[in-house]
Amino acid sequence: MNSKAILIVSGEPNSVFLEIFFKVLSTKKIKNPLILITSETLLKLQMKKLGFKKNVRLIKSKDIDQLKLDNKSINLINVTYNNVNTFEKITNKSNLFIQNSFNTAFEILKLNNIKKFINGPISKKNFLNKKFLGLTEYISKSFSKKKTCMLIYNEILSVCPLTTHLPIKLVTKEINKKNISDKVYLINNFYVKKFGYKPKIAILGLNPHCESIHNFNEDEKIIKPTIRYLKKKYNVSGPYSADTIFLKDNRKNFNVILGMYHDQVLTPLKTLFEYDAINITLGLPFDRITPDHGPNEKMLGKNISNPLSLLKAIKFLEKY
Repeated sequence: MNSKAILIVSGEPNSVFLEIFFKVLSTKKIKNPLILITSETLLKLQMKKLGFKKNVRLIKSKDIDQLKLDNKSINLINVTYNNVNTFEKITNKSNLFIQNSFNTAFEILKLNNIKKFINGPISKKNFLNKKFLGLTEYISKSFSKKKTCMLIYNEILSVCPLTTHLPIKLVTKEINKKNISDKVYLINNFYVKKFGYKPKIAILGLNPHCESIHNFNEDEKIIKPTIRYLKKKYNVSGPYSADTIFLKDNRKNFNVILGMYHDQVLTPLKTLFEYDAINITLGLPFDRITPDHGPNEKMLGKNISNPLSLLKAIKFLEKY
């Protein structure tokens, strides 16, 4: 059995992910066996371009449970991709390859004993094509009928956006007691199961200073009553103003800050920790993590991308 194995989908072929993957392997700090799902041709082209040398061991999905795996070689499940060059411009050409890669991973996660999953970045514009808000929603559809949520995790401070990649004008429609309660439940459950304690959760208001000149104020009408309701069971407080909660003397009082929309919490967290954070999907039947970076086309082939986020993702899955 390979219950400790970590399954990895490389994602968009024209991204910095494989470069980062090579750098992580080079650190020799990885204990759990890694299983990479990508194109063998693409892998070898990028290895050559980036000056990385390692044997490649081709394996089949159906054989995973019977194999003895380690990281002496790259354990590869090959997915066909007809690329001409090492790197190309991101287009819809890669969509079928990405879809087949994820479908292969989903089959393994459903049938095998593997419960640890990492995916590389994709182009939301090209691959998701407005059908899903993000990869979290794309993956969740195949596994969970219940709500899931995005936790950007750092051991000092984590954040969770109530809404993810949603246009600002649509955010208010999603602010309600159920959505806030669902997120708090998932966050609390995650911390209790993984770390053994109830987290201190700060809940932000929507409007500047939690105030509004309009007759209907979401902070007063929705968020405050929801926090009062949640306090009966969870360690929550708020609503707090987004412009001051991340000040040092304020943020030190919390484990997680739950914001109303994506950039309200991700912008300050990335400013504080840069690549030292991982994107964890809560509510799935396995641990799914995405390193906190995109395809980054401008950096392709330069061999200067930072591998810290992927390394953190793997080390987290090894530890928990």
